[in-house]
Amino acid sequence: MPDTPTPSLRAWIDKTETLTDEITAFPLRALAATLDRDTPAHDVPPLWHWLYFLPVAPLAAVGADGHPLRGGFLPPVDLPRRMWAGGRLSFHAPLRAGHPATRTSTIANIEDKTGRSGRLVFVTVEHRYERGGELCIEEEHDIVYRDAAQAGASAPRPKAAPQGETWSRTLTADAVMLFRYSALTFNGHRIHYDFPYVTQEEGYPGLIVHGPLIATLLLDLVHREAPEAKVATFAFRAVRPLFAGNAFTLCGRRAADGRSVDLWAKDHEGWLAMQASATFE
Repeated sequence: MPDTPTPSLRAWIDKTETLTDEITAFPLRALAATLDRDTPAHDVPPLWHWLYFLPVAPLAAVGADGHPLRGGFLPPVDLPRRMWAGGRLSFHAPLRAGHPATRTSTIANIEDKTGRSGRLVFVTVEHRYERGGELCIEEEHDIVYRDAAQAGASAPRPKAAPQGETWSRTLTADAVMLFRYSALTFNGHRIHYDFPYVTQEEGYPGLIVHGPLIATLLLDLVHREAPEAKVATFAFRAVRPLFAGNAFTLCGRRAADGRSVDLWAKDHEGWLAMQASATFE
């Protein structure tokens, strides 16, 4: 059951910031190269907007995990682990290379919970992206903060991935892919590139594949299998980490009417890593 966040965290609810960014062409070329696909002509593909509106903190304002110190726009949650848990997006019009755009972000909700692994704090951020006054993307972004791993604690029970996919693609995210995506999103989180840190300090068995990268790869699967489809909505939830060096499989099952698709990623042992869905115009 959710608990009421502390007054110091409640004060962050409804906090807003607005950023303007130039939608430049190079990040699109660089991500296309990283995903082994053609560079988009003008329009920013769904989820590639995460290449823009990036927080740029000076090194003096970066924490031990590589993230900017807390207490700026995001609330100062006093838990050491921070992960991108999922999100929900609606795409109304594309952002375009060569055109500036604006993102308005609001802290929509904060929930303080206690789970089997300890305390969890969920922060929901709403984003609105506009180009020339036109609403392009609406997004709800879920961030989860967790306690540090406890020695001897049992891992959460894994969940078997769905079956019956009609689309699939198996690949391995190596350290180079993770480095490129971290660089393109200016993501300093050390769990994605610092092997001693992620294994010794956070207790994981290896470098962790970015949640938004997995989500991007799932929509890239849609692009490869149904290039004519125009994505209207997308929702995803991270279930279990994927680790660099292990093969994983991206899966899709399109509805009979062609208007939607169920998507998921499973690890090399068949466990569900991410669950997602998309609808089409």
